[in-house]
Amino acid sequence: MNIHYTTQFKKDYKRLKKQNKDLLKLRTVIDKLSSAKLLEPIYRDHPLSGNWKNHRDCHIQPDWILIYRISAEDLYPQSRHL
Repeated sequence: MNIHYTTQFKKDYKRLKKQNKDLLKLRTVIDKLSSAKLLEPIYRDHPLSGNWKNHRDCHIQPDWILIYRISAEDLYPQSRHL
């Protein structure tokens, strides 16, 4: 599966790196998603609604959410840190 990082993801990634977040956790989730593996229940993966209808989100940590979209062969991660 091809991974296409959004501009927002790239900005969030830089900010997370400066905050010394454990980026291995993020990499692990993205690797699982890109290989079409199911995430463990601890990540609370679920679909979004409204304007985010075609997107999903999962909780890497309680205050760290990964919003993403999967199409046929592509993954579009859009990280969010609250």
